[in-house]
Amino acid sequence: MDRVKLNDALELSRLVYGMWRLGDDADTSVDHIRNKISACLDQGITTMDQADIYGGYEAEEIMGSALTSELRNQIEIVTKCDIVAPVGRYSDAKVKYYDTSRAHIMSSVDHSLRLMKIDHIDLLLIHRPDPLMDACETGAALDDLVSSGKVRAVGVSNFRPWDWELLQASMKTELVTNQIEISLLHHEPLTNGDIAFHQKNGQPLMAWSPLGGGALFDTKLSGLHGALQKIATDQNVDIAAVAVAWLLAHPSRILPVLGTNNLDRIARIGDAAQIQIDRETWFDLYTHALGHEVA
Repeated sequence: MDRVKLNDALELSRLVYGMWRLGDDADTSVDHIRNKISACLDQGITTMDQADIYGGYEAEEIMGSALTSELRNQIEIVTKCDIVAPVGRYSDAKVKYYDTSRAHIMSSVDHSLRLMKIDHIDLLLIHRPDPLMDACETGAALDDLVSSGKVRAVGVSNFRPWDWELLQASMKTELVTNQIEISLLHHEPLTNGDIAFHQKNGQPLMAWSPLGGGALFDTKLSGLHGALQKIATDQNVDIAAVAVAWLLAHPSRILPVLGTNNLDRIARIGDAAQIQIDRETWFDLYTHALGHEVA
C-alpha cells in the first residue's frame, strides 16, 4: 500500500478506513472491531478515521475498547472535533452548533484520548468551518496541542481555501490536510478551486464519501453505473474499487476515506490501489458523471 507523507512527523496509508458507521453495526464486540482493523492491516491500510461525534459520540469508545498496545502501534488515528449536537454527552444542547473555542477543543481532545485509551492523536482535524471562529484562539489551541505531544499533526475538514488561510495565518504549526467531499458524484472540487488550492501548496487532501454515500451503486445512474461495471468486470473487481481508483489517479494524491462494517468489503478496500486508470478512461467516467462531454 502506497503511503503519503503529510509532514516530517506523520505519514498515512493512501487508503483510509472510515469509522463513522462503527456504532451502527449489530456487532460492536472487541473481537469484531479487532477483526476489522486486522482486515485493514492485512492490506497495508494503517490509517483509521474517527470523529468525536461519530456514533452519537460513542464510536471512539467502541474503537478504544478493542485497542491493544500492539494494535495501537500499527495504526495512525485521525479524529475530529468542533461539532456539538444534542445527543450523547451533549444531549442538553438546544441546537446543533460548532465550537472552535480553546476550551472546547482542549476538552474534546481529552475526551478522545480517554475514550480511545491512547496517549496521543496522530492527526486532529477541525470538523467544520465555524462562523464564530476566533482564528487566533483556535490556532493557538492547535499549536499548543502539537507542542504538548497530545497531537502529532493538525488539519481541517470541509474548509474552503479562505477558511484554511484564515486559520493558518494565526498558527505556527502547518496545517497538513483538508478532508472534503470528493467523488464521481461530487466532483465540483475539481473545478471550484478546492483541489487546485491544496495541490498548489503540496497538501494532500482526504476525501470523505468517495462512493457518493453508496449512490454510485444505484443502477438508475445507468450511464455511469454501466461504465464503472465494465471496468470492474474487465479487472475482476467491484465498482467501488473502480470509483476509488478514479480518485487515486488524480495527481494531487487524494486519500479516500472508506467506511463499511462488512468484513468481506473491508478485505477488498485495497483492490482500488491495484487498478490502473488511464487518461481516456478517467475522462470517460468523468463525462458520465457530468452527464455531458467536456467543453
